[in-house]
Amino acid sequence: MRFLKQIFITTLILTAASCNVLDKQPLDKLQGEALFSNPEGVKLYMANLYYQLPIEDFTFFRQGFNWNTGDPNNGGFAPAMITDEAVHTEFGDFIGNDDFQWWDQGYKLIRDVNILIDIIPTLDITEEENKALVGESAFIRAYAYFALAKRYGGVPLITAVQKYEGDVESLKVPRSTEKETWDFVLKECDTAISNLADSWPGGERRATKWVAYALKSRAALHAASIAKYGDRSPISGTAVDQKLVGLDKSAAAEYYKAAIEASEAIINSSKFGLFKPNPATPAEAANNYRLLFEDPNNAPEEAIFIKGYARPGSGTGHNYGIWYQPNQTANGWPHPGRMNPTLELMDVYESYDKPGQSAPIVTSAAANDLTDYNGFNAAKQYKRYNDPAGIFEGKDARMWATMILPGTSWKGQKIVIQAGFVKPDGGTQIMGGDPFTLNGKTYYTYGAADRTQYSGFDTWGGNNTRTGVSFKKFLNEGQNIPPGWNQTTTDFADFRYAEILLNYAEAIVESGQGDKVKGAKALNDIRHRAAHKTDVPLTIDNVIRERRVELAFENKRFWDLIRRREYHTMFNNTIRHAILPVLDLRVTPAQYIFVRTNVPRSNPSTFDYKQYYRYIPGIGANGLVQNPQY
Repeated sequence: MRFLKQIFITTLILTAASCNVLDKQPLDKLQGEALFSNPEGVKLYMANLYYQLPIEDFTFFRQGFNWNTGDPNNGGFAPAMITDEAVHTEFGDFIGNDDFQWWDQGYKLIRDVNILIDIIPTLDITEEENKALVGESAFIRAYAYFALAKRYGGVPLITAVQKYEGDVESLKVPRSTEKETWDFVLKECDTAISNLADSWPGGERRATKWVAYALKSRAALHAASIAKYGDRSPISGTAVDQKLVGLDKSAAAEYYKAAIEASEAIINSSKFGLFKPNPATPAEAANNYRLLFEDPNNAPEEAIFIKGYARPGSGTGHNYGIWYQPNQTANGWPHPGRMNPTLELMDVYESYDKPGQSAPIVTSAAANDLTDYNGFNAAKQYKRYNDPAGIFEGKDARMWATMILPGTSWKGQKIVIQAGFVKPDGGTQIMGGDPFTLNGKTYYTYGAADRTQYSGFDTWGGNNTRTGVSFKKFLNEGQNIPPGWNQTTTDFADFRYAEILLNYAEAIVESGQGDKVKGAKALNDIRHRAAHKTDVPLTIDNVIRERRVELAFENKRFWDLIRRREYHTMFNNTIRHAILPVLDLRVTPAQYIFVRTNVPRSNPSTFDYKQYYRYIPGIGANGLVQNPQY
């Protein structure tokens, strides 16, 4: 089986309290034998391990993993909001030292999986069952160390349960080098691959050899990028001198090779493919792409590894459906509309008439249109549209499936996103002001009289997009989400086939290894699924653009900027941008114009070199060498 919904349902049925019962006392050998001699004990323990996996899904926010308790002070601040993908409706802060940490929780999972690894040789089980447990525990440990390595670089490699016998110093394990840590991750992936089967008998849905290959593909590409591009962000200090952070350029080739081979194993298996790969029209492509994320269980050929959510409420659902839906469909919930896709992301999508290049949204005939963010200019010859969605016509189908565009329909309502209007005399009323009456008709700044009837720019409640579009990906148009925490049960595809194709293409073009023809095919197969008919060459620019649009909001962009060491150039006193739909009353009938501008109420953001690594907590007690500049 290709996904984990059943094992996660087991976890959720047990509830968080019962999952933690394993932490209440150390498991010695006798207790372990008693636990694992019972099939229900095995299921309980494995559910606990899977629950702890650092899957960056719908409950991954700046505070950490499995965060679904509802925190209005951080309401839905996701990784996308510290990239060029999105901004939050209210919060404009950037990445902080305490954001996206995973140290104590990481080593708790490692300890728990080491308990299992230590006890496996003593269990009275068949050889097949033994192999499965060896493979599954290796996969979980690889996943845990991958999450640590990409945050901290080299970390202590603890491969057996530590026992306290009165000497604290004996428990202290120094950091391994970053190279040793990445090599350990890939070695654990290989152990998992060689021991896990294609699927689980009896309908059990847990990690398979293909899931382990997918993890290896992602991890090896991450390591390869650090090796190749580490010198883009030079840092110094003891951790650098001891090679606890950083990789030599010479290591890039071996990691790219590993990424190619792992990806190729999945591709050549013929067990996977793209969901609905040959749409007839862009409209069909947009609908297919939307359906893929609305319920990835309906795309078993593409979804390699899924984290499932069992039922709403009681901490067993998540909050994407209430935090990120547009204000007009909030259904009484006080915190909607919080994921706002940026103009930077809108500009990346191609248009079908000019394949192979980004198609920035042109709003006027001015020569400086794409670089002018100074607001409305009466002297500009703005393009006018009867329908506010008209400016997006011809753009890649995935944009229409990822964002709710102004004037389009969602849950049976026309979504009104308007920033203001231009009066007949050329005066403007943008993001504020009283209603205006012309020829007996009243016009409102935000497009409607009542706050429940529009979804853009009003600052009231922090509920309206401030970038010009709202969020769609992962949301289910057919479900009316009731107000309350954790009401959404959409499942999350952690690994999917499209990512593997992109990893494969990137590793080939970056390394010069592998089959370039197959790499180009992998890239263009994804574009064909988006209804593009023209193939593009295999270049790094084409691959990165495809990653940005295909994997948008899947919590990949943050790590792509980290591993390729591009964050500090992307965010250097940087303000992200919005597009303002404005109703132009200078013409009859009134039409819409659009204004490229800075995101309202935003501050510049800068990414410091040190943030390529998180700081290591507790060095006063654990004696570890701290990462540079902390």
